[in-house]
Amino acid sequence: MFKKQIVVQKFVCLFALFSAVVVFIYSLGIMTDLYDSLYSTMMNPADLTQTDVPGSIIYYDMQGFNNALLRISIGLILLACLLYITNTHIRRIYYIGNFVASGLFAFANIATAIWAHGQIVKFRAQFLQVDFAALREHADLWNTTYTESTFWFDLHYTVFLLTVIASVLLIVNALWKVSLVNAERKLLEAGKEVAAS
Repeated sequence: MFKKQIVVQKFVCLFALFSAVVVFIYSLGIMTDLYDSLYSTMMNPADLTQTDVPGSIIYYDMQGFNNALLRISIGLILLACLLYITNTHIRRIYYIGNFVASGLFAFANIATAIWAHGQIVKFRAQFLQVDFAALREHADLWNTTYTESTFWFDLHYTVFLLTVIASVLLIVNALWKVSLVNAERKLLEAGKEVAAS
């Protein structure tokens, strides 16, 4: 039974690392459409009220969130690496370091998903307040990108679902590990009692 469980835990740790990398890639891409379509509408970055397109200030409003998400995603990758540093992916019996690494990664992922969801939903609503008629005129005049797509905002559901799934799998894996160790311990104790009698 331990062999099957170790195969599963290797997959779980790999999936955890994959989910962290996906968050990193998402943090790099989330501003792509906004930059392509809205950056050029701001006539004077020193005075953000000077714009061809009402609502385009969202590009600047999202900068702080995007920078924080990028830093957090790097932290998630480091926490996923901690799973490998503590040998969580191959260890037959977990020690305190394995439980701590799994718990930290799961907590950080779930906390990030909740925080990012709240921020992205708010910014998506703000994006939909952009004057798209004015944006189309600006795009036609200056030959820039025009988009009304909320793809990058909506993609966060998939991205952070992966992180939550990775967190749940790590927790379930740790509980499965504990149950197997306890079952093995009981079998060994029963065997000793039989041998003694």
